[in-house]
Formats: sequence, structure tokens, C-alpha cells
Amino acid sequence: MEGVQALIETLDPANSQSFALLRLLDSSCEGSVLVDRNCRIVWVSDKYHRLMDLPQEQDPRGLEVEALIPNSLMRQVVNTGRAQLLDLMRFKQRWFVVTRLPLRDASGGICGALGLVFFDELDRLRPLVDKYTRLQLPTPKSATAARQTRYSFADLIGSSNSMLALRQQALRVASIDSTVLLLGETGTGKELLAQAIHHASPRAQAPFVSINTAALPETLVEAELFGTAAGAYTGADPKGRIGKFELAQGGTLFLDEIGEMSAAVQSKLLRALQEREIERVGGNRVISIDVRVIAATSSNLELMVSDGQFRADLYYRLNVLPLQLPPLRERLEDLPQLVSALRGQLSQQFSGERLVITDWLLDALARYHWPGNIRELRNVLERALIFSDQGQVSETLLANFLPSIAGPAPQACSEPQSSRPLLTLAEQVAVTERRAIRAAIEQCRGNKLQAAKQLGISRAALYEKLKRLGP
Repeated sequence: MEGVQALIETLDPANSQSFALLRLLDSSCEGSVLVDRNCRIVWVSDKYHRLMDLPQEQDPRGLEVEALIPNSLMRQVVNTGRAQLLDLMRFKQRWFVVTRLPLRDASGGICGALGLVFFDELDRLRPLVDKYTRLQLPTPKSATAARQTRYSFADLIGSSNSMLALRQQALRVASIDSTVLLLGETGTGKELLAQAIHHASPRAQAPFVSINTAALPETLVEAELFGTAAGAYTGADPKGRIGKFELAQGGTLFLDEIGEMSAAVQSKLLRALQEREIERVGGNRVISIDVRVIAATSSNLELMVSDGQFRADLYYRLNVLPLQLPPLRERLEDLPQLVSALRGQLSQQFSGERLVITDWLLDALARYHWPGNIRELRNVLERALIFSDQGQVSETLLANFLPSIAGPAPQACSEPQSSRPLLTLAEQVAVTERRAIRAAIEQCRGNKLQAAKQLGISRAALYEKLKRLGP
């Protein structure tokens, strides 16, 4: 009998060598799990069952492993056949040190994978990590090591339906070496997701290079992307300079705010994606590239294509594997997890000081529409921690940062509250956005470009909101 299912079927405590091996491994760790070649769970140890806080009556066998552990990388092990001997995994705000091993049948084919949890307390690894850090101090950091990712799927916080779906989609995308397009409002975590995809991809050991095209003058974007030849123009490096495509050779290039590229750069980017080769600015030597591109935008590229602001052929070249990141206001059930995680980050940043998270504070934060999403949430919590009294956030203090939620609700008319229909959260957000857009357009005397800048969004995003929200 071959394969994982056969292995489980032969788990005879009396004489099964496979059972003896599993029992030995399980006794040496905090829990273990087996999946088949389709990444469906076929066996979970009792210790693993308790570690995951599963109800005693729940039998996870037959489930896809991501249904039990949303950020599991077991599928990557099955798909690649490569072991992950030491990794960190986060589950329900806890960190685990794990090992994942591919399993092969008699013919050498992959028939499943075995996951082992060795530690559920990271402090037990601190002496080893400290020793390794000391040993590495004399060694200068290589260019590739300096461009490794900081984030993995364990840092993608949230258990709402939209986040679980996004995580599962992104995990599948990570193993496919195709162009990815991340869509979402500003502050939703597009670069974090891009890094997580790279971290879980076969290119994980190669560089991850990012560039925000909106943060650079138009004249510099081309040079930053493709590099410059020696003496390409006045003021250029006389020895020439490599661009981001060459820096990312063998790895991943993250192009943030792709919608802000000029038409000329769009044309050159399209050629680079199609031909897998580039030329430096001012040069004539063709350079072959092996780079996976992950692009991101907070603009509506479809609308920009229809308006002639973005090349249709480039859009279709980028839109191979699109992933939509949900805004915070559409996943408010994740707010407690996000606040808890951000509080931990801020505590480290501010030498152990911690915000006191109360039900009142979470309710108040949930009433805000969060146009800046996770980035804005972190900024609000940081300001609250800095100005709080020993971590205690008062209504008055919060009103300084978010006056629209801390104070009493405005009364639109004298009609009794009980007789007016209660608006849903989405409807309240739409009303607030519509008022803000009207005010900005009026203040800018009808100039929509200036109004968009005042609102902190792109012109394309403003047009999209006008179309969606109506007059």
C-alpha cells in the first residue's frame, strides 16, 4: 500500500512501523498533522488538536488544510516537494516554530506532507537566535540579504470571510510564477501582501525590490526602473547605474501605484514584461531579465483605460492574477485583532508602554469610516498612546483625533430618533464620503484634480467614487 492514506490505514499500534515513527515524532514535538496530495487533512494528533483549541467533538479530517489553518504553507510543500525545516507560523495571535516535510510514495512521487509543531513559546528559541546573531555580526550584509522581505502570510491579520478568502487566493497565487495585480484603497496593506506572496513563492531566496512610482518625479521613474548607461545625460553617474529590474534579478519587483506612470514609461514597462528584456536609459545593450512583477494600485485602472489615461495592452498584461484587498470599513470584525497586533508593535516601539483596549474604544473605532485604512488606524493608535495617561484613552482625547466618532451623533432634524430609519454602516459611510467630496469640489471651484489632491486620492479614484456614490 502506498501514499498517505495507506499510511493512515496501517496505523496499527501493535506492529505498524509507520505508527511507531509518527508516535515518536509526536512525542518529541507539540503536535503534528498529515495531509494528502490534495492537501486534505487525513490525520491530526491529539496534541495538535488541543494546541489549535479545536472542540473535542470536531473531526478535521477531509478538510483542506487552509480551512483549519488559513495561513498554512503545507500546500507549498506538496507543490514544490521541498521541506521547510524551520519556520514561524501564527495562529490566533500565537506563534509556533514549525517544520514541514514532503512525503513520497514508493515511486518517488509526492503523496502528501507532514507538519510538526516544535515550540509554542518563542522564548525557548531566544538563546539560539541571540547566538546566531552574534556569529553573524562580523559578516557584511549582501545585497540580496538586504532585500529580503519583512512580512509573510503570518502578518496578514484578520479572520473575516473576506480576509480568509484573500489569504487562500494569495497562497495559491504565490506558487504560480505569473504577474499579480493588487487592487485596493490606500493603506489596505498591498505591499505587505506583495511581500507575503514573495516570501511564500519559489523566488523567496532572491531579492524583493519595491518602487513607488507615485513618489518619484516623472523624469526619474524610467531611470529608477531600467537604470542608466554611463554618461547617459548631464548629471548621470559616469559609471552608469543599475535599475530596479536588474536589482530584482531572479526575484520579485513590486510596482506600487502603477496607475501613476506616464505613457512613455508604460510603453517601456509593457515591452519589458512581454520580451523579458530591458535597455538602460541612454544605452543600447539589451539585458535579459528573470523577474516576477507584482503591481499595485489604489486607482480604478479599468476607468483609466476607458479615459485613455492607461494603456489597455499594459492593463491586460498586468491583470493576470488580480487580488482585491478589502477596505477596513468592510471587515470591521477584524478590528479587535488589528488593534491588538498594532498595540503590540507600538509597545515595542515605545519601550513597553501599552494602550488599554476597552470595549468603548473598540466601539468608537468601529464607528469611523477609515479612509486611510490600516495605516490610518496605526497612526491613530500611536497618537493615542503618546498623549494618553498611562495608556488610558478618554473620549476627549480620542475626539482630538477622530471628532466624527467621539462626540454625540449630529441631529439632522427635530424628528425623534426612534421614528427615523437607522442607516446601515455602508450607507453612513456613503453619506460621509459624498459630503466630503462635495465640499472639496466646491472649495476647489469645480477643479476635480485639485479636489482629489485635497482628499488625498487620485483623480481616477475620485471619478470612481462620483460614479458609485452619485450626485
